[in-house]
Amino acid sequence: MTTQLPIRYLTPDDLVEMFDLPSVETVYQWRRKRTGPRGFRVGRHLRYDPDDVRSWVESLREGAAA
Repeated sequence: MTTQLPIRYLTPDDLVEMFDLPSVETVYQWRRKRTGPRGFRVGRHLRYDPDDVRSWVESLREGAAA
């Protein structure tokens, strides 16, 4: 991933844009299935720590190399 992650916490829409996903529903499906990056709620809003997203991407890359 060559794109620099923002310093702020990421929204589901940010993940859609970063990974060129079909829709925000994909992000919510990842959360329901526990297959995506770790997220957390701020009130009713879902947010992602950029470091958690980075770790998740690295785990995918390591799994692909195996």
